[in-house]
Amino acid sequence: MFKLLALLALALAMPVAAQAEAPAAQPLSISPSLEQEIRAVLDAAPPGTRFGLLVTRSDGSVVVALDPDKRFIPASNTKLFTTAAALARMPSVDQPDRAAGTGVGLERRRRGPPDVVLVGRGDARMSSAPDCVTDCLATLADAIAAQTRRVGDIVGDATLFPDQRWSPGMSWNNIGTDSGTAISALSLDDNELPIVITPTEPGKPPRIAASPYLTLRNDAVTVATGKRELRFELTVNGRAGRVYGQIPMGEAYRERLGIDDPALYAAWTLQQMLAARGVRVSGKPISRYRTPGIIDEPALRSSVAPVAMGGPQSDYLAVLVPAPLLEDVTLINKVSQNLHAELLARRIGLLAGTGSLADWSVAIGTLLETANVPRTGFDFSDGSGMSTYNRVSPRATVGLLRWALGQPWGETLRASLPVGGGDGTLRRRFTGTPLQGNIRAKTGTLNATNALGGYLRTASGQELVFAIYANDVPEGHSALAAMDAALLLIAARN
Repeated sequence: MFKLLALLALALAMPVAAQAEAPAAQPLSISPSLEQEIRAVLDAAPPGTRFGLLVTRSDGSVVVALDPDKRFIPASNTKLFTTAAALARMPSVDQPDRAAGTGVGLERRRRGPPDVVLVGRGDARMSSAPDCVTDCLATLADAIAAQTRRVGDIVGDATLFPDQRWSPGMSWNNIGTDSGTAISALSLDDNELPIVITPTEPGKPPRIAASPYLTLRNDAVTVATGKRELRFELTVNGRAGRVYGQIPMGEAYRERLGIDDPALYAAWTLQQMLAARGVRVSGKPISRYRTPGIIDEPALRSSVAPVAMGGPQSDYLAVLVPAPLLEDVTLINKVSQNLHAELLARRIGLLAGTGSLADWSVAIGTLLETANVPRTGFDFSDGSGMSTYNRVSPRATVGLLRWALGQPWGETLRASLPVGGGDGTLRRRFTGTPLQGNIRAKTGTLNATNALGGYLRTASGQELVFAIYANDVPEGHSALAAMDAALLLIAARN
């Protein structure tokens, strides 16, 4: 025990390594004592936690391996695979993302004013914010207002992808939150609605400020003191819900609720914008999705063609031009944005299929075969990591990360990862330690799961590739402290 504590003290006291490249250290053989010490560190985690760890040098020589071929729930480490696939397979990721830009057109009817058709093409970034500058729904509203002063229905068309708004294996308690909002080819404002709950007086309901898109019943109560215990219930496939529980006197509580019909929300928001521009809307907002497994729906196609079926851009009144996809890759990895990762996975699946989750699974399997990652090391049910059906081995993750180092986009992937003690989801981890600024890695947190995979620089200046997974973490506990201590020890000893 004294030896272990001394080694950990050495790791914490070691000066933070400079960012400049240091000469590569001579290859070392696996140290049985280091493996034993790492096991002792991980034994400090909550009882019952199951770990997998693999650390290699860039040439593939192993530094430490603990159950590297066992399969684990990777949580948001899944995004490493999704973003790597995007960089490897999507064209021109550093150019404006024209392929995904939302379009709008008018569909003539036999009688009455034309319908507006708002066509989603997989963009995750369209915004209705008043200060929006790029990829703004207001641009499309302006185009319609310049063309006509009367319209019928506002159709939100999300038929580019099959209607798989939630991935298999997602926990029910995440649906309706900003972590588990619905996935749709037509998305707006991250498919989230902000809500602010402000305490009033003890015994009285708090004030609720939320979008009029939702009708919320206020069953909450303000209390003088105590714990904040607020709950939200939203009607599935509806726009009603309720807030209940208690909020103590003091600061307001802010939350973001997930939307279960993103195409309808986008159409409804466009309706509000058109009304503000003096356009009379005689119809209502409508959403359209494609049933999974059905590729050709003649009735649907004839009702919105050619606009909604991806015809030439001349069929649109206007088409938005999102920022380069590379920016979204960085956002996904830095802050672990689930919706954006899911849409990226479906776009990858669309390259060789229908944009379904099954197509995504085939696409990532093909990529990992190219990277010589063992097929037994992975299975994916989604692109974000919210599914508890996903499985990954440490060897599969390290294999992907090592392969990426030799690809033209490898440095781009590494630069997109959070920096220990610096930014993203690692901004508060490794602060004040030798790994501050010397570790770039993707985090992962889910029910009973902690994960971390990426690159770190050691005391001698070597770069190591690693993946560490903790599964079966008891409820109310975390394995992060043990995981971080193990990585600090590895960095100090190499």
